[in-house]
Amino acid sequence: MTQLAIHHLTSQYDGKSVIKDLSLTLERNEIVALLGPSGCGKTTLLRAIAGLQPITEGDITLGDQVISTPSKSVVSEKRNIGMIFQDYALFPHLSVKDNIAFGLHKMSATEQSAVVDDMLTLVKLQGYQSRFPHELSGGQQQRVAIARALAYRPQLMLLDEPFSNIDSQSRGEIMQEMRQILKKQQVPAVFVTHSKDEAFAFADKIAIFKDGKIEQIDKGNVLYTTPTSPYVANFMGKTNYIAIESITNDSIVTCFGSQQLQEQTIPVTDNVMMVRPEQIIVDEQSHYKFKVVGCIFAGSHWVYTVCAIDNKASDGKNITIELHSHLLLDVDQVVGLSLNIAHIVTFNFDK
Repeated sequence: MTQLAIHHLTSQYDGKSVIKDLSLTLERNEIVALLGPSGCGKTTLLRAIAGLQPITEGDITLGDQVISTPSKSVVSEKRNIGMIFQDYALFPHLSVKDNIAFGLHKMSATEQSAVVDDMLTLVKLQGYQSRFPHELSGGQQQRVAIARALAYRPQLMLLDEPFSNIDSQSRGEIMQEMRQILKKQQVPAVFVTHSKDEAFAFADKIAIFKDGKIEQIDKGNVLYTTPTSPYVANFMGKTNYIAIESITNDSIVTCFGSQQLQEQTIPVTDNVMMVRPEQIIVDEQSHYKFKVVGCIFAGSHWVYTVCAIDNKASDGKNITIELHSHLLLDVDQVVGLSLNIAHIVTFNFDK
């Protein structure tokens, strides 16, 4: 069931279109991350959904209610949307209990107390109801923020860089806890982030933003393995672009030799093949030799820079490859390399 539907949305700021003809749907219980560089329109879209940013074209529907059109907009407080901000936006003078109960003023004191108790149990903060925000860690403050946002049963949750102020050691745990809470409550969410690692860990789908539009939206693994543009490929991780020497109906030839095409059709106009560093394998049986010209230790693996001996790799340019740390190579060492690619991705860099 579709919970949020955005159709051909355009929104302007200072006379400039920040979001341009954007469409997006969100299913019930689905978490979608908006991922992209600063100024690409992610936060503007979040503000438009929340009713804090006017739209000039298109519409936004939540459940069965149209909440935004260019001529009519439901006020933010009546949209039944919860929001969690980068700085949590907790009231410093209110206790945990009163922060959570802040939006429940229409309930009786007994009903408020029951909801607060339920939320404290949900976010694992039983016994913290009398504490104030300054007495809590960043992760605990984040739990209070989500408890407050969920207390009045929103139809949708909006999260704007919610993990940026949490230390790296706690971030992964907090993300998984928050994801489990949203799934348990069956509340869909739109999540803004600059970090692909956060998007991978927290979201069901990722929408890659570019200049106010969605360049591609899909599951994280699909975006990583089969991007539809170099922009998406580069945003999702380190990428090698290897010059294509020739393409036939059933194979593609590069400096790594001939790769068979299995139930794939490659446009004959494409001139580079995308290869992720981990798809390049040290293979001493390979006829394709490369010289190691640089290396960096990256913790779980080594990052090597190599050049093809015949100087054909990517038109003579270096290729960066990543290998597991137990494969220790020396600078100037010559190694055989082969590819381990299940699905070939190519682009035309002349377009």
